[in-house]
Amino acid sequence: MAATSQPRFAALSGVGLVAAAKEAGLAAFIALVLAITVIGMRTVDQQGGLGIEFRPTVVGIAVGLVFVGRFLLVLWRQRARPLDRGARERVMDRIGAEVLHYSKYAGISLFALAVAVPIIWSGNRYVVDVATLVLTYIMLGWGLNIVVGLAGLLDLGYVAFYAVGAYSYALIALHFDLSFWACLPLAGLFAASFGVLLGFPVLRLRGDYLAIVTLGFGEIIRVILLNWYSFTRGPDGLSGIPRPSFFGFEFTRRPAEGETAFHQLFGWDYSSMHRIIFLYYLILVLALITNFFTLRIRKLPVGRAWEALREDEIACRSLGINPTNTKLTAFAIGAMFGGFAGSFFATRQGFISPESFTFVESAVILAIVVLGGMGSQIGVVLAAVVLIGGTELFRELSEYRMLAFGGLMVAIMVWRPRGLLAHREPTLLLGRTTAAGGGGGP
Repeated sequence: MAATSQPRFAALSGVGLVAAAKEAGLAAFIALVLAITVIGMRTVDQQGGLGIEFRPTVVGIAVGLVFVGRFLLVLWRQRARPLDRGARERVMDRIGAEVLHYSKYAGISLFALAVAVPIIWSGNRYVVDVATLVLTYIMLGWGLNIVVGLAGLLDLGYVAFYAVGAYSYALIALHFDLSFWACLPLAGLFAASFGVLLGFPVLRLRGDYLAIVTLGFGEIIRVILLNWYSFTRGPDGLSGIPRPSFFGFEFTRRPAEGETAFHQLFGWDYSSMHRIIFLYYLILVLALITNFFTLRIRKLPVGRAWEALREDEIACRSLGINPTNTKLTAFAIGAMFGGFAGSFFATRQGFISPESFTFVESAVILAIVVLGGMGSQIGVVLAAVVLIGGTELFRELSEYRMLAFGGLMVAIMVWRPRGLLAHREPTLLLGRTTAAGGGGGP
């Protein structure tokens, strides 16, 4: 053992350190070029207008952190044997299998925790708002998981369906004076229609080509919303979007004559937190419906067709599965849940504009699906909590918040490239089915 380990440490202390320093220096140089314009200069108010403040100290700290981090990462990769990496993957797969085995109990625990959040932090609006935001991204992640995780179709324009749902709800509610509950299914229907509209041109595309087309579709929707001023109000956005009521009981301090407010219905004192908590439970119910639907449809023939399409499209054709219809159903159903989430976003904010539906949103939702483990429902929850809830901890750092977001993604992908919970149990086990069904045969 000593004879085999000595050359390894000798290489690490000599050539390995030089190679690590070179790679870290290259990364630091790239970071220097980027940091000069990104964080090295800042506009400040000066007498007579705006001025530019140079911050060499901040740039130096950023470049130093990149150098040290890259240097340590290269050394760690040099010392980590393929066997060690394989053992780590097996350990993570075993953890993922255990989580799936106890997913029922884990789901009940997470559900109980989600229900208790507004009760425990009933007086802290910030915590409830962050939890609402996390649940919104969980719902979006579960919706995109149908397209990416189950069907294996890389979609970089999922925010388009999010925007269609939001604007559909806002325009219908403003112009036709319909309630949230009447507009919600309509918003999902419009978003599903756009999903089918996107699905037709991309039926023969896969991989990078599909990603480019969906990215273009998302940008087309954003540009239309931005320039069709007479219909969408363009960059001014839509304001005064109606808020949902509790079965007709409004959340207001002074209800109209002859009407009963929500707090009067239960004999409570008025509090602005009533609406915040109600919206939290509303998105919780919508997210649970999305999860329930996804788990059930995965066991149906169309769900199995999605997974078969993800594994091998040619084999699907040979088995008689129609890839066209399979892709269209995946795009339509995934878009429908994106539309539901968009309608909730519109009614929660009370104001929407095209700036809320940029490519960054699609990237964040896709990162949640990929980092959580494609096809894993619990993985999406964990990734959303880490990426959305975790970055909220760095909100006070303002301009460095997205750097923290990127750092979290890099750390997760270095440790677990296939996602936190990439382990998936097969939907149908042919061996067990055959054994069970053939026991009484000849």
